[in-house]
Amino acid sequence: MFQLKNTIVSEDIIEKDFVCNLNACKGECCIAGEAGAPLEKEEVEILKTIYDDVKPFLRPEGIAAIEQQGTSIVTDLGELETTLVNGAECAYVTFNDKGFASCGIEDAYNAGKVDFKKPISCHLYPVRVQKYSSFSAVNYHRWPICDDACTLGKELQVPVYKFTKDALVRKFGDAWYAELEKVAAAIKK
Repeated sequence: MFQLKNTIVSEDIIEKDFVCNLNACKGECCIAGEAGAPLEKEEVEILKTIYDDVKPFLRPEGIAAIEQQGTSIVTDLGELETTLVNGAECAYVTFNDKGFASCGIEDAYNAGKVDFKKPISCHLYPVRVQKYSSFSAVNYHRWPICDDACTLGKELQVPVYKFTKDALVRKFGDAWYAELEKVAAAIKK
C-alpha cells in the first residue's frame, strides 16, 4: 500500500493485470451477485434526472423494477446501489443479440442522450474505492467471474491501473493519475 494525496492505494492495481474479456464472460458482472452497483450520493440524483432519457434504452424488466423501486435503492446497511430486477441483475442492464450484457445508461450516453457515462463504480471495476473520514482506499477487487479478464490482461501485459485509466482520471483527476504512473514506474523497476 502507498499514499497518494488523500488516497491509500493497493499495489495490486499496479502489479495485477486485467482486461475485460467480454467474449468469455459476456458481461457477467452486471448480472451476477446479490447487490446493485455501488452509487455515490451525487449519482442518485443524476439517475433520477436522466431516467426519462435512459428509459428507452432499457428492457421492460428493468423499467418495471425501476418504476416499482426507484432509480436507486438504499440497502439495509444504508448503502446506495442501483436497483435490481428480482434481486438478480442490475435494472440498467441490457443485452445485445449475442447475449452480451451492456449498460443502458452507457448506451444512452453513447447515443448522445445523456452526459453521464455510468456509475463510477462500474467504470472503475475491478478497482473499488472505499471512502473513510479522511481518506479513500483504492483496491483491486478479485472476482472469479473475471478470471478470463485476468488471463487476458496478463497475456496483453496490461496492469489494472492502465486498464482503468479513464475511470481513475474521472474519479481522482489527471494530476493524481500522473502521480500514480510515477509510483508504478518506481515499483516496476
